[in-house]
Amino acid sequence: IDLGTNNCRLLIARPEDSKLIVVDAFSRIVRLGEGLQATGRISAAAMDRAVGALAVCADKLRRRHVTLSRAVATEACRRAVNGAELVERVRQETGIALDVIDAAEEARLAVLGCHSLLEPGDGPALIFDIGGGSTELMLVGEADGRVRIDDWISIPWGVVSLTEYAPVMGDDVAARVAAYDRMRGVTRDALSSFAARVATGSGSAALRLLGTSGTVTTLASVFLELPRYDRRAVDGLIVPAEAMREISARLAAASLDERAAFGCIGRERADLVVAGCAILEGIMDLWPATRVGVADRSIREGILRRLAGFDGDSPVIRRGQPQ
Repeated sequence: IDLGTNNCRLLIARPEDSKLIVVDAFSRIVRLGEGLQATGRISAAAMDRAVGALAVCADKLRRRHVTLSRAVATEACRRAVNGAELVERVRQETGIALDVIDAAEEARLAVLGCHSLLEPGDGPALIFDIGGGSTELMLVGEADGRVRIDDWISIPWGVVSLTEYAPVMGDDVAARVAAYDRMRGVTRDALSSFAARVATGSGSAALRLLGTSGTVTTLASVFLELPRYDRRAVDGLIVPAEAMREISARLAAASLDERAAFGCIGRERADLVVAGCAILEGIMDLWPATRVGVADRSIREGILRRLAGFDGDSPVIRRGQPQ
């Protein structure tokens, strides 16, 4: 179970040989970090939404006779002054023991869950995970067939926190574009020191990019013109970077209703997708690439690989720190 700042996700799988066979899955938008930027607290309504989603997860664990599980919480619970209160309430009402993981563990699990989808090539690659309350970037390489995190960073900007930090001041295209440009600038500023380190350590070659988040999977769905989200069509897709930029610009200029009209976005994601686009473009501004890989797998899959004992390829972190 991955309780993030925006979503609560569950994945149940059965190990067979060296593979994981998915048995059940669940995802619900809970907006745990709503208002956190301003108050420093998880609101009562957000707690209720999270506990309700986790109650569904607990029921699925029981009905599927799960024998081994792990539930993690990320940025919202790390930052909130009442994060421990939510953890205790979840334990009492659902029986789930939430483990509030640090940014390093979040980065490691994300890489473990999705690095197999990296586009083949020489030299290091950049994996990024745009979350609800934070974004993690990991510079990865390989040694002796094992993935290695050479450097990483976690910045406190995700689709929820950045949307609340840089609201649209008006209801016209110019106001929407101005807010979008501000979001891109905030992202670039937050990543500038990491960009300098990566430029020194990776040489002049362009990095391969792999994104794992609702943002990149949503943009991939728009690129494919899907009427509704289809994981099988999106997971592992390679999208031209210029197409990602064009779709991002189009969504940034669109109204809330226009964004919601996309079947693969919908009303629930329409207000947050623009911040995700800004973070993505901020990353591409600093690390120009011709293509962007898309992964619909991340922390949950990393957890499952460890639980199943497939952790021989667990990434080693050499250096790095949150911003």
